[in-house]
Amino acid sequence: MASKKPMGYKCCIAVVLLLLLASIAALVAVAIIQDTWATKEYTLEYGIVIDSGSSRSNVYLYEWPGEKQNETGIVTEKLNCRVAGDGISEMKVDPEKDAESWKSFQACMDKIINAIPTYKHKTTPLFLGATAGMRLLHEKDQQRSNEILASLRDYLSSLPFSFQNASIISGQEEGLYGWITVNYLMGNFLEKNLWNIYVRPAGGKTVGSMDLGGASTQIAFAIQDDLKGPDYMNVKLYGYPYRVYTHSFLCYGKNEAEKMVLDKVVQESSDPTYIMNPCYAEGFNITVKASSIYDTECTKKPKNYNPDQELFMVGAPDSDKCGSIVNSIFDFKTCSSFQCSFNGVEQPPVTGEFMAYAGFFFTARALLGNSTADLDQFNSTVRKFCHTHWTVLKQEKTWISDKYLKTYCYAAHYVFTLLADGYKFDKETWGNIHFEKEVKKTSIGWSLGYMLSMSNMIPSEVKKIPPMTDSVFAGLIFLFSALTIVTVVLVFIFLIRTCY
Repeated sequence: MASKKPMGYKCCIAVVLLLLLASIAALVAVAIIQDTWATKEYTLEYGIVIDSGSSRSNVYLYEWPGEKQNETGIVTEKLNCRVAGDGISEMKVDPEKDAESWKSFQACMDKIINAIPTYKHKTTPLFLGATAGMRLLHEKDQQRSNEILASLRDYLSSLPFSFQNASIISGQEEGLYGWITVNYLMGNFLEKNLWNIYVRPAGGKTVGSMDLGGASTQIAFAIQDDLKGPDYMNVKLYGYPYRVYTHSFLCYGKNEAEKMVLDKVVQESSDPTYIMNPCYAEGFNITVKASSIYDTECTKKPKNYNPDQELFMVGAPDSDKCGSIVNSIFDFKTCSSFQCSFNGVEQPPVTGEFMAYAGFFFTARALLGNSTADLDQFNSTVRKFCHTHWTVLKQEKTWISDKYLKTYCYAAHYVFTLLADGYKFDKETWGNIHFEKEVKKTSIGWSLGYMLSMSNMIPSEVKKIPPMTDSVFAGLIFLFSALTIVTVVLVFIFLIRTCY
């Protein structure tokens, strides 16, 4: 019996020690689980970009989850509001028009305010980027340009958002951000795998971007060669680096290039009261003031220039002559590099797929409708379009207003010349051009790419959510702490009894 007693004490001590260790382990485990198993709830972040182009402004509202994929937010377009009226470059001329412009801006900003939760207003960044229209105005009248931007800064600062800046972005930035937008929307930077996780697509291929605005045109595409020069840029998106060629041609937007063409037409005419325009359809005529052609930095004012002089133009369609005049506004001969686009600008050969949007899309749609065409078909369609009577054009193109319809013979020649002779698309590569207005119901333009880049620098708000509520966590800590204390006391008692 005496030998069984020590054995009983030893078993009791072993059980108590095991309970002590288990309690300590449970206590540590609860603390670790509460900390490391906590999930992070990211709030939705918002960003506002105002795209102030040469002819209009658009306000874009973007949103993205605070949790970022390799440093850049997954951004989606939530709202797009077009500001009624002219572009901001027309401000500070007519006070009545300015008053209407401010009302139009406020109407859009009211929509933006209502679309964002009130508690997020103060943390939502607001940017305004002015493009080629303001770049031209800055060259022509720097004081008025600065006054317009100052007024916009004052107005935007009064809104309940985190106003960042209102500035004129460079043509190179406009081209780069357009390229980012196109490839983001096409899923070339990220895609969801089987586990619903965003990953980089296999191969990491991108497509080129071509934007035709009112006052400038941009081309951008990724290159593999380590070429040097001002038009080669490095950009990092979703953790991966890209080297992109991008160039912007100021004055070669659809509207400004048309002024250069009209200038050539006027200069070839001896009678300003009856100017035969080979780029206008038969049956069409119009009277314009000289200022509508020459009140820009893109055309040279003639001798004895009178801005109020009226010029009467009559449609005298001649596709070959129109194409020749369009060709004359480019310089395809000057080049000091291995290859140039035009005006002596270096450009590596175009490779891969390209997305052509904005003015490219609208011109192609006016010409082809919803169909596609190879290089020769596109060219022959241009000739047919230019020789179609004005009355027939209005009947066939009912969705296009007269304001734009009259320009599309010139515009078709311009787009063809720019793409074929300028950017050097040939019969093999022409089929790689896709004329699109939007991708996945999202507008194509520089503003989304800008927001993607800016979201690299915008902090996320994170709310840490533990796996257990505070009361459960406190209860478990109390329980296992009590067990630990009890077992320590029992161990102490058993050790004392073994001594006697």
